[in-house]
Amino acid sequence: MGYVNLVFFMLFPFLCHLSFSSSLPHLCPKHQALPLLQFKHMFTVSHDAFDNCFDATGQWILSYPKTLSWNKSTDCCSWDGVYCDETTGQVIELNLTCSKLQGKFHSNSSVFQLSNLKRLDLSNNNFSGSLISPKFGEFSSLTQLDLSYSSFTGIIPAEISRLSKLHVFRIQSYSDGLRFKPHNFELLLKNLTQLRELDFDNVNISSTIPLNFSSYLTTLHLRNTQLYGTLPEGVFHLYNLESLYLTDNPQLTVRFPTTKWNSSASLMELVLRGVNATGRIPESFGHLTSLHTLRIASCNLLGSIPKPLLNLTNIEEFNLAYNHLEGPISDFFRFGKLRWLSLRYNNFDGQLEFLSFNRIWTQLEELDCSVNSVTGPIPSNVSGMQNLQSLRLSSNHLNGTIPSWIFSLPSLTGLELSDNHFSGNIQEFKSKTLSRVSLKQNQLQGPIPKSLLDLQRRGRFINDQLAGGSHGLWLWTCYWTVHNIHNVVNSTSSMVFEDGCKIGTQNCYENEKAQEKTLVCNLEDSSLLHRWDKLLFDYCIGIRDQWIQSYPKILSWNKSTDCCSWGGVHCDEMTGQVIELNLNCSKLQGKFHSNSSLFQLSNLKRLDLSYNDFSSLTHLDLLLTSFTGLIPAEISHLSKLRVLRIWNDYGVRFGPNKFALLLKKLTQLRELDLNFVDISSTFPLNFSSYLTTLWLPYTQLRGILPKRVFNLSNLGSLDLTNSPRHTVRFPTKKWNTSASLTELYLNGVNFTGKIPESFSHLTLLLDLVMSSSNLSVPILKPLWNLTNIEVLDLHNNHLEGPISPFLRFAKLREFSLRKNNFDGQFEYFPFNRSWTQLETLDFSFNFLPGPIPSDVSGLQNLQSLSLSSNQLNGTIPSWIFSLPSLFDFRLE
Repeated sequence: MGYVNLVFFMLFPFLCHLSFSSSLPHLCPKHQALPLLQFKHMFTVSHDAFDNCFDATGQWILSYPKTLSWNKSTDCCSWDGVYCDETTGQVIELNLTCSKLQGKFHSNSSVFQLSNLKRLDLSNNNFSGSLISPKFGEFSSLTQLDLSYSSFTGIIPAEISRLSKLHVFRIQSYSDGLRFKPHNFELLLKNLTQLRELDFDNVNISSTIPLNFSSYLTTLHLRNTQLYGTLPEGVFHLYNLESLYLTDNPQLTVRFPTTKWNSSASLMELVLRGVNATGRIPESFGHLTSLHTLRIASCNLLGSIPKPLLNLTNIEEFNLAYNHLEGPISDFFRFGKLRWLSLRYNNFDGQLEFLSFNRIWTQLEELDCSVNSVTGPIPSNVSGMQNLQSLRLSSNHLNGTIPSWIFSLPSLTGLELSDNHFSGNIQEFKSKTLSRVSLKQNQLQGPIPKSLLDLQRRGRFINDQLAGGSHGLWLWTCYWTVHNIHNVVNSTSSMVFEDGCKIGTQNCYENEKAQEKTLVCNLEDSSLLHRWDKLLFDYCIGIRDQWIQSYPKILSWNKSTDCCSWGGVHCDEMTGQVIELNLNCSKLQGKFHSNSSLFQLSNLKRLDLSYNDFSSLTHLDLLLTSFTGLIPAEISHLSKLRVLRIWNDYGVRFGPNKFALLLKKLTQLRELDLNFVDISSTFPLNFSSYLTTLWLPYTQLRGILPKRVFNLSNLGSLDLTNSPRHTVRFPTKKWNTSASLTELYLNGVNFTGKIPESFSHLTLLLDLVMSSSNLSVPILKPLWNLTNIEVLDLHNNHLEGPISPFLRFAKLREFSLRKNNFDGQFEYFPFNRSWTQLETLDFSFNFLPGPIPSDVSGLQNLQSLSLSSNQLNGTIPSWIFSLPSLFDFRLE
């Protein structure tokens, strides 16, 4: 016992020293501080950077230059953004997010000497288009890496896939300047088996999602990444998955599991806007009990909403816009925690009576049910929506008066009720935050309320859609009290008058002596107020002269009387504008010309030409006419129609099956041009065999394009631009259109398979645009015979190989291979003397190596040259600076 005490007594000082020393923090080693100081001096502090930025959770945080606290006189472990291991003193974390750093991030940066780093956050800085160094892959202990929004560009190096311990990996980008080489994304997911969070928003992945990936994923964000193929069903069965964002990947097909998902208990955010999720919403959605954000807009969904989905009581954001869904609108009132509901552009029907007994939407901020088939009045006894900021019910079949509770909403910022059948007056708005009101295409009357005029004086542009097409808010008589001009204050200028040809602007002033605010007009602008009545009357006379009159309704139309008194003509009581033309049962007959003066009546709200004889009509041209709503099925009665053009981005659409009916009936059609018309249908099998022009861009087409289209013997121009849910399969044999087709625009369609050999017969083709169409190698050989090509755009596909074969296209004016995987040297350039007509050349975002040749000639008409984001080196040759027509040059 005495021996033990003696030993303890002898060791006591040593034990005390050991205990004391272990409680002291270790100082930052010198070999760690020096690289940090070197890193600091590589960058400047940007004074133009924003004072706030978003952190990884989406919260606003303060931006400030953290590196200003770094100096030799203090321990580096105390520096802002630097964190050390408590035991060793080694730097294990560097958090420089939102630090206003600016400058080039070199591949030999001293930061790579910090070999013990576990967490590195360089997000929200400006590294001026620097490449991501392969040395990032040497941080073998790294568990978190965030390079988001820091202006990195170029190729994401394959070496990053060596970071096998990564739990969090974020490389978000504001643009599409970052990309993977082929197969490197698959390699990364295969190797990073410990990943919890993966966020690559706006990175050009251009790949399928592989079957093998980390089973620990909680967050998978791959917005706008050019994904294609089919999403593996295993993604929905990740047990810990909480947030899935795949927005804006139109070539990605998503098929939801029909049975309960393994992620059902954990998934809180499901955002799939703009993917191809063809089909119905399965009942398995009803098990997503933790879901609070559901956005599956523009996904080509069909059918009704399954009842189990309506039991997701935690839903706060619900967006099903731009689909083909149907069913009663009243079903959605069950979601008690809703803040945002958008059902825009669907086929929902029923009435809004459920709003009158709905007391649970106390948190609702935005309600958008526009462009559906909702009927009846808006209930007048609604309460509980005091937080509503935006109400959009345009393009439905609503009627009655606008109830007073809408005008009383205290937080309202936007109201859109256009293209309905509302009547009555516009009341005063109570909201002080109102910024936009759209009430056009209704039967409203009376004065415009003072609350809207006050907004105009504060500079809010809210008056563009109040008067049924008129661009003016100020519709009252302007008093000519200009002799009091010295007494006026608060002058303002507003658009007040539309004369059929142009919009006039008059200056108005507020009279300081008047008890009420009185506006007076500047005499210098009074010339704008005359002659518009003559213009209206000339338009109407023009209509009369083009038709044979067989009924006395239009006999009353003559220049000696006011056109507002003519039979069938109805004018706005305040402006005098013609707002209705009712010529039904007028026995009019003759041709309706494409340049008819009728189309100059830009303020028409109601047009009725029914029960007349236009059976001989061959041309109907409604380009840019601002019509809204459904295209009437009666247009299909115009069986002799040869040309039909409807260009419209105001919400014009076909009813179910009406597009197929139209093509079936119009058997003489030569030209069909329906730009921006919402067809939301498959392309029917029956259509005119005389078609020479078929333009259906931006029309929500879906399904498979019939091969018969390619066998129309007279077809000269085909445009199906931006139809990502429309599949195109080319015939393998020679097309009947081969001898006539000169324009083929298929950018943004879902192309499957290879370009067949039959393509080589399109010898007259001048324009070929197949960008963003999921093209891959080998597809190019059939193109080499198309020697008349003038416009060739294959950008944003998955093509690869050398670019030298394109030399044979001697007539090119516009040429784009942007965003592909082409490689090979520019060695053919010096020998190219054939591109004398070339105006635009874009090879950016490929893998072109080596220098640009110095002895190029023959490009004297080149106006735009883009070679950005390749692997080019050497000097910029002098011939580029000598191009006489060049106005756009990109080499970043």
